[in-house]
Amino acid sequence: GSREDGEPKGEEKICTVCGDRATGYHFHVMTCEGCKGFFRRSISKGVGFTCPFTHNCTITKAKRRQCQACRLQKCLAVGMRKDSKLGLGSLP
Repeated sequence: GSREDGEPKGEEKICTVCGDRATGYHFHVMTCEGCKGFFRRSISKGVGFTCPFTHNCTITKAKRRQCQACRLQKCLAVGMRKDSKLGLGSLP
């Protein structure tokens, strides 16, 4: 079989939030670049999202952009923490 990025077969990492292909640990959780950026933007702006549905939206790769409120809630639920801005140059 073919190998991607030099990783052994069966070692593909999955985003804990949406199920997309993860790129590593971001904010303490294995996530994809999309969820990493979404979480970083959400916490830096301090915006309050409101779910237009039932506050129980399913967050998948295909549907992750449909409800920002539930996506952010899932980020927090799986353990993403705003106190750990790893790799964002937070050192003085």
